[in-house]
Amino acid sequence: MAETKAPASALPAEGVYSEKRRTQRVHITMPVIVRGKNGEQPFEEEAVTISMNANGCMVLLVMPVKRAQHVSIVNPKTAEELPCSVVYLGKKVDGKTEVGFEFSEPSPLFWRIAFPPEDWDPSERKLPTTHVQRPRR
Repeated sequence: MAETKAPASALPAEGVYSEKRRTQRVHITMPVIVRGKNGEQPFEEEAVTISMNANGCMVLLVMPVKRAQHVSIVNPKTAEELPCSVVYLGKKVDGKTEVGFEFSEPSPLFWRIAFPPEDWDPSERKLPTTHVQRPRR
């Protein structure tokens, strides 16, 4: 499932993004810190991920950012900080905007989670079995 990604300058209009994932995306809420500058004014915002993969993440962000803007993402549990850029601006939810970030280079270890293999199909996962108690005789 090798896929390519267009550079930020070649991305479609805001809110339109139909690219396939290069790595498996997982939907996990994890705290992150987003650091950057709006003009000359530095900002730092605590946020949570909506989804993540080895190449970046999507978060809900209050601070307005622009596509192709350079920021950094911090994993507060490890204090690791990675440079990234804004590649997607989505819908607004409760005063926050869906923002997709791409790391400068793939960094699957940044999240400290195990990603599923590329051929993993979540619809085929095994569901927990429930133990059915039979009535006593």
